[in-house]
Amino acid sequence: MALILLALLPLKGHAQATPAGAEAAVAAPVGPKAQIVFKESRHDFGTIKQGEKVEYVFEYTNTGQAPLILSNVQTTCGCTASEWSRAPLPPGQTGKLKATFNSAGKMGRQNKVISIFSNAVNPEERVSLVVSIVPADAAPLPDQKVDLPKN
Repeated sequence: MALILLALLPLKGHAQATPAGAEAAVAAPVGPKAQIVFKESRHDFGTIKQGEKVEYVFEYTNTGQAPLILSNVQTTCGCTASEWSRAPLPPGQTGKLKATFNSAGKMGRQNKVISIFSNAVNPEERVSLVVSIVPADAAPLPDQKVDLPKN
C-alpha cells in the first residue's frame, strides 16, 4: 500500500501540470469596478421593550467606476430582516438597505450583523444593529429629557 501512495506523489524536480485557465482564476480582475461605502456601519436603537419591532435604513454610495450590484444580504438570525434593491446602482448614486429587528423572545444586549455581498472591490461589507431589550412589563422607559438640578 505504501508503494502505491508514493507513486501518486509528484517526483521531486518534476513540474506538475496546471489545468488550463487556472492562472486566470487567480489573476486580479481588470477594468472599472464598483465600490460600496456605507454612511454608517452601526446603528444603536438604545433600549426597547421585548416584543417591539424597530427598523433602520442604512444608506450606501457606489464610489466606484462601474454599476454596483448587491447579490445577497444575509442576517445573523430570523429576528432580523432586510430589504434592498436588486437593480444596478450607477457610480456616484446612493442606495438604501432597510433592516428590521423583531425583539420577540430576545432579552438583554443584542448585536445583529448584516452581511452585504456585491460585485464591488470590497465584495463583503457588514453593518450592525445594536439594541438593549428589557421585559415588556418593565417600568416605562425613561425619556431622553435630562432634568438639571435647581440651585
